[in-house]
Amino acid sequence: MKNLAFRSNDHGQSSQLPRLAVIGIGNELNGDDAAGVQVIRRLRLLLPPDLKIMLVEAGPAPENFTGPIRHFQPDLVLLVDAVDAGEPVGKIVWLDWQDINGVSALTHGLPPTVFGKYLFQEMQRPVALLGIQAGSVEFDTPPSPAVKKAVRQLSRELAKILTDWIRF
Repeated sequence: MKNLAFRSNDHGQSSQLPRLAVIGIGNELNGDDAAGVQVIRRLRLLLPPDLKIMLVEAGPAPENFTGPIRHFQPDLVLLVDAVDAGEPVGKIVWLDWQDINGVSALTHGLPPTVFGKYLFQEMQRPVALLGIQAGSVEFDTPPSPAVKKAVRQLSRELAKILTDWIRF
């Protein structure tokens, strides 16, 4: 959550915390491609409701959620998706959408790079991508054990960070 400026009141405390949109992308019918959607579902169970965090289960068509995301006016957009980054299956990678070369979307039509670029141009807000390296994205297969483990790990870590952030 670096590069976010907090506005302080006279007491040195934050008067307005940044708003975060976490967008889970993926097709749950295609094995490991379900990773982004599963992270959002787990975060909904792990996080208390909060007005500063928007969790979006975008599925394979994140472009369908641009209206609600723009209306929410996030200060940061975090995309979570299964990726093909040439890493071991289940590896979690932090990527800036501007620096993504050789990382591809798996089973959905709009790559996260194109969606991230659109959101950045539309809202002039930072966009980042947390990717989970996929193995199999075959139709009607369950996610691999390595991706399931990565989903649990990423969900727990994000929930801890965001819970601390909410309390800030």
